Amino acid sequence: MSDDAPSPLLQVAMPALLRHARHTYGAAMRAALAERGYDDIPGNGLYVIGALALGEAPLSQIIRELRVSKQAAGQLVDALVLRGYLDRQIDPEDRRRLTVTLTERGRAAADTQIAAREAIDATLAERLDAEKLHHAREVLATLIEIGREADTG
Repeated sequence: MSDDAPSPLLQVAMPALLRHARHTYGAAMRAALAERGYDDIPGNGLYVIGALALGEAPLSQIIRELRVSKQAAGQLVDALVLRGYLDRQIDPEDRRRLTVTLTERGRAAADTQIAAREAIDATLAERLDAEKLHHAREVLATLIEIGREADTG
């Protein structure tokens, strides 16, 4: 997009922009997953599989960030286990805890999801210079921080 022809989307409210931008990533991921036979991942399953693949947070935190009930979270994990994306085992060090990990199928789905995300990121990098992309990430990170402060404050 040229700098001398501003997009009418710049007049759209930020929450709508965020929703539509999220859809761009989600649709690309879903299409790539379906193409490779992973078309049975439930709605929030993409988030769980992707977050577990990054290995940065325990499942309890991932579920908390989804902002769903414990029952809905349990059903989501059950579905992912039944469909072969996750493995659930009793923690050998604390038998009251369960550990949840990606299976080989789950790892392959996560890799597909990552490749789709990277393709969208590459398209963004082609259309925006590095400084604009950096500023966009700053804005999004700040919105996340505002939300976390509101949750704890």
